[in-house]
This record gives sequence, structure tokens and C-alpha cells, in this order.
Amino acid sequence: MNSNITTLLFDLDGTLINTNELIIASFTETLNHYYPGQFKREDIIPFIGPTLVDTFTSIDPERADEMIARYREHNWKNHDMLVTQFDGVFETVQTLKQSGYKLAVVTTKKRDIVERGLRLSKLDQFFDVVVTLDEVKHAKPDPEPLLKALKQLDSVPEEAVMIGDSHHDILGGKNTGTRTAGVAWSIKGREFLESFHPDFMLENMSDLLDIVEAEKFEEVKG
Repeated sequence: MNSNITTLLFDLDGTLINTNELIIASFTETLNHYYPGQFKREDIIPFIGPTLVDTFTSIDPERADEMIARYREHNWKNHDMLVTQFDGVFETVQTLKQSGYKLAVVTTKKRDIVERGLRLSKLDQFFDVVVTLDEVKHAKPDPEPLLKALKQLDSVPEEAVMIGDSHHDILGGKNTGTRTAGVAWSIKGREFLESFHPDFMLENMSDLLDIVEAEKFEEVKG
């Protein structure tokens, strides 16, 4: 019998807030500076999800730090202009919070830009626990950040769902022992995410409300 879902761990970029165009613009500007005209949009999309260190080290280990600094500068300057909301996210997270669910953000971004995104989207009021790249040695798909969030929420993997737009989120959940939910609005495409076999696929964030209620019903019925 499944444990009741009490806890929801959310990725930030591409899941709670639409930072896709900001991320692509920041990669495009940075890579065009070092490699003019070599990287197209479709080359950049796979870079969404992994850490900047992993991505830029794979491109040029010698200049990775320099490239990360340039990327972050562009990202910070253009953040508020390019970040938008996904339909249904604010209302769903608000309802989950009001219903007493334990909520956390688990992201591979640094804290300053994470807090800015949460403030801009007015989601900061719902998340007491936010685990960023600054607080961990190993990023998703390693279980470390998810376990850290669960510990702070006084929860366990069996009662949690990891929700995200990247295979790092799905694999991170599986490695931790949580259930997993992919989001169909992932820029990488629904089929790509489905190939990692998440437990659930959300067409809209509000689908989460049906999932947690269904689990409750199963628990009562069981």
C-alpha cells in the first residue's frame, strides 16, 4: 500500500516559473561571445537542467569559470524582463500550502537568483524550505538535495513527490525513493521526460491536486 503524500518537492526553472527564454538567451549571449555562430537554440536546450559547472566544463574546462560569470551577469540583468508564469502554478501551490502540505523548492541554481525568481512570481510566501546549489556538494540527480529538503520538512521519501521538467528531477526522485512527476510543458518535450518513466505526468500544475487527493482516497479505501 502506498504511503499518503504529505510532501511536494518542486524544481524551479521550467517547472514553477518559466525561465526558459532567459536561460536560452543567457547561454546564447555567452556562447556567441566565445564561439560566434556555433551554438543554435536546439544545441542549447540540452543544457537546461544540469549545473552550469557541468555544462561549461564539458564545453571548455579552461574557461568554464569565466563563461559561468558571463552567463550569470546576463541572467541577472535580464531576469525580470524575461521570466514569466506558467498557467495554474500560483493557484495550485497556494491551495497545497493552505491544505497543509509540506512544500520545498529543490534547484540546481544559486540562492540569490532563486530568491529573485520566487519573489518575482510571488511564490516565496509558500516555501519555507528552499535547497539551492550553494547548500549541497552534489546536485540532482544525486539524492543529497532532496534528502536535505525532506529532513528540513521533517518528512520521508515514501511520502514525497519530486516534480520537475528535467530528467535530472525524475532521476533525482527515483534515486531518493520519492514518487516523481514530470511536467508536460517541459521545453525538452513530454516524450523525452516520459522516457524516464515518471510516476505521473502533469498537463497542468493543477493536476497535482487530483493526484494528492486520489492518494488520500486510496489510503482511506485501503
